[in-house]
Amino acid sequence: MTPFGRRVRELRARKGVTLSEMAHAVGVTPTYLSALENGKRGRPTWPLVQRVIAYFNVIWDEAEDLQRLAEVSHPRVTVDTAGLTPEATELAVLPPEAVAELLGRLKILRRRA
Repeated sequence: MTPFGRRVRELRARKGVTLSEMAHAVGVTPTYLSALENGKRGRPTWPLVQRVIAYFNVIWDEAEDLQRLAEVSHPRVTVDTAGLTPEATELAVLPPEAVAELLGRLKILRRRA
C-alpha cells in the first residue's frame, strides 16, 4: 500500500464511505481506486488528487499532506518467488545495484575460468 493509498483508505473509513461510492464520486472505477490504494497503480494524477481533496473537503495542512503523499507514492513491485529455493528468492529480491555488482563479479570469474 502506498502512503497516498493508506491515507485515502483512512479518510474513507473516517467518512464511512465504500470504495465504490468514493470511486464514482471522484470519477474513477472502483477497480482503479482499489489498485491505487493497494499500490498497484502509479502516482495519482494531479486532477485526481484535487478531486480527492474536494471529496473529503479537507483544507490547508491535510490537503498539503495529501498532495505530498501523492508525490512520494510509488507502486510496489511484487516479485513472484513461489517455488524458488531460499537462495533463488534472495537473489530475486535484490536491489538493481546489487544485481549489477554480482553480474560484474560473475563476468570476472568467467574470464578466470
